[in-house]
Amino acid sequence: MLPFFRIRRHAPSATSALASGALAVLVLPAACLAQAATALPPIDVDVSTDMTCPLDSGSVEKPQIDARSVLGASDTAALLSAVPGVALSTGGGISSLPIVHGLADDRVKTLVGGVPVTSACPNHMNPALSYIAPSSASRLTVIAGITPVSAGGDSIGGTITVDPAEPMFADPGEGYAAHGSATTFFRSIDRQVGVNGNAAAATENVSLGYDGSWTRARESHDGAGERILNSQFETQSHNVAFAARNDGNELTVRAGHQMTPYEGFPNARMDLTGNTSNYLNAAYAGDYAWGRIDGRIYWQNARHAMDFLPGRNSMMDMPMDTNGTDAGYSLKAELPVGKQDTLRIGNEYHSYRLSDWWPPVGSAADGMMSPNTFININEGSRNQLGTFAEWERRWDQQWTSLIGLRNDVIMMDTGNVAGYSDNMMAMYGTDAAAFNARNHQKTDVDYDVTATTRYDASPINTEEFGFARKTRSPNLYERYAWSTGSMAAGMIGWFGNGAEYVGNLDLRPETANTVSVGTGWHDAARADWEVKLTPYYTYVQNYIGVDKLAATSTPGVNLLQFANHDSQLFGFDLSGSKSLVKNARYGDLDVAGTAGWVKGMQIDNGNRLYHMQPINALVSLNHRLGNWNSTAELRLVNDKSVTNPLQNEPTTPGFAIVNWRTSYRLENVTLAVGIDNLFNKQYYDPNGGTDVSSWMASMSSAAMGALPAAGRSFNAGMTVAF
Repeated sequence: MLPFFRIRRHAPSATSALASGALAVLVLPAACLAQAATALPPIDVDVSTDMTCPLDSGSVEKPQIDARSVLGASDTAALLSAVPGVALSTGGGISSLPIVHGLADDRVKTLVGGVPVTSACPNHMNPALSYIAPSSASRLTVIAGITPVSAGGDSIGGTITVDPAEPMFADPGEGYAAHGSATTFFRSIDRQVGVNGNAAAATENVSLGYDGSWTRARESHDGAGERILNSQFETQSHNVAFAARNDGNELTVRAGHQMTPYEGFPNARMDLTGNTSNYLNAAYAGDYAWGRIDGRIYWQNARHAMDFLPGRNSMMDMPMDTNGTDAGYSLKAELPVGKQDTLRIGNEYHSYRLSDWWPPVGSAADGMMSPNTFININEGSRNQLGTFAEWERRWDQQWTSLIGLRNDVIMMDTGNVAGYSDNMMAMYGTDAAAFNARNHQKTDVDYDVTATTRYDASPINTEEFGFARKTRSPNLYERYAWSTGSMAAGMIGWFGNGAEYVGNLDLRPETANTVSVGTGWHDAARADWEVKLTPYYTYVQNYIGVDKLAATSTPGVNLLQFANHDSQLFGFDLSGSKSLVKNARYGDLDVAGTAGWVKGMQIDNGNRLYHMQPINALVSLNHRLGNWNSTAELRLVNDKSVTNPLQNEPTTPGFAIVNWRTSYRLENVTLAVGIDNLFNKQYYDPNGGTDVSSWMASMSSAAMGALPAAGRSFNAGMTVAF
């Protein structure tokens, strides 16, 4: 959603919210969930003592989201790039995968509008955050470190929640209210153009709203001016929301449609050639004398297709189709028990169904890709039933504790499979027979335990200590991808490295044991300065890594099978802010920054874990004067010299890039311009993977190089509120 202008004489212009937030590009880990906040412009600083918001958490608020959306943000996950502890595994233009404390993808519970969304693709080209456009989000929250059991289970890396805009209602006595806005933008690096907008009408008890977006981009270019092959994309989304409220009860029903006709993936062997999604969910919230209850039911279906976009230089098509459906419910209650205690209980069910098949190419009876349909996942199912209880107690003015227990039962199954043929060179027949001969049904009984204590040592200091035991069961591809044939295994994997992956029916769930210590220092009013430091250590039993089955003809690329290896990760998150100048004539000036580092390795052999972020920092200088707002941003990343060669992870040099943006509000119109990568630096993101598309286009027999990042981009946008 974009800024609102409500039709009432005394309402403030909501474009002022966009303007005042345009410079807030850095978010400290203070705001969490739906907590109230006091303002240190442009940083939101939470003063809540709610223990479901750990110190090592962060959020991106509506003003920051709008500031990015007006300049063409297309990737919702990228909005989290300034949150401490978060890195990104880059992919397509709308499909980056968040990495939290070195743990990525399915290890991070991701909720979009309260709904867990599963990636329906063997390359995870349609991750959860790709299903909501940045302009449709009103808040993104990351809970890292010691994640409360009420924030979700079947995950070890934390929880990310994305909230769409809350329904707007008319004020008492107002009768009727309406609002809307429209935005258009342009980015030079890939000639991206787009529009988004929203409209809503409401009475005091009923609300109806719509928001939608469309954007299209051609291939991007790196700092040397070379094309980043297969980086183009196009997507559109449409969402409607109906809400009704009365006497402390509120019902919200949301429905939507998203269509992505194409999206290139330069670090994958395939591209997205179609993704259509529809969803429907209904949520109820009610306040009663005994407490609060929240309930939700949901359904979402995705039809997904992969093939080669033109830049692949492929001489033939290779269609791959996927159909995935999420459905379920959640029911949670919060019960105040006396003045010092709060009890939270809940029950959740999440059902996921997946079919993944690859139509034949040609008709040769013994062809490598014919004459039959390749059955990759045959009506696979993954059902999760979770129950939790959580007790929060405020012992006195200084000490607060949170203890939680959760049980998740994961039930998985799939049908028999088949290759294109029984061609022994491709090993389809042998592999399929071996897989079909085994029992596919698996049931995991997982337990999570968390315990956290917060100590408000003084008006300027808060300490937090915690331990968590969190568990995640394998996904369908990790357990059920069955073919060791080079071509088929090369189509499996969400790691952006060109490697080949095979599933493992004998995988055990991952169990992460985390110890975290957080310290926060700030001025007494929380309005001038703040510093937070959180070191952490995680020991993961049965971490799902890989074993090498064979080398391939491509240097650095191996045939790998998912396998359990005990592993450890450790690192720290650091963040801070300081108000520098507050002057009516020259404006307000502040500086904010984050820094972090994570290291991970397998215990048995010392091999490095994949996608560990080297030491990095982000510093922003923010200026605000009336309706004019500006930000200069410096991103620093150290070289990555220690990698995981087993998974073809490239080394990357260190880099420093500068981004700049400014905006000006004129009544109900906001104009914004900016430059990304101001000095056109040629650099390589350490989590960007390999340049698979260029390697395939050149038909090279050499090793794959690191994927270059985008060069300088001139951006402009305009928002009109009405």
